Amino acid sequence: MLFYGLSPDRVKRIIRSPKRVEKGIVPETIAVMQPAGTKQRPYEIWSMYSKRGQKKIIITAWRYPGISPIRDEIPIPADIISELKSEGILK
Repeated sequence: MLFYGLSPDRVKRIIRSPKRVEKGIVPETIAVMQPAGTKQRPYEIWSMYSKRGQKKIIITAWRYPGISPIRDEIPIPADIISELKSEGILK
C-alpha cells in the first residue's frame, strides 16, 4: 500500500463497495476494483482478499494504470441460458 500511496481506509472502501468483483488469481480469493483518476488519466485501484469465516483477510492492493479488461463472464444461471438457447436468442 505504501508503494502505491493507498491508505488503509481507501482499501477498506474498495472492499465494502466495489465497482467490479472478480475471482482472484490465487485460489479461494476475491479481487475487487474501483475506478479512479480523471477522464484524461484513468486508473483503477484493486484489492485482493480471502474470507476466513466472517473475517476478510486483505492480501494485496495495487493501482492498475488505465482500464483493465474484464476476465470473468457474468454468472448467468443455467436454466436462463437454456431458455435463451431454446428461443433462438443464444447459439
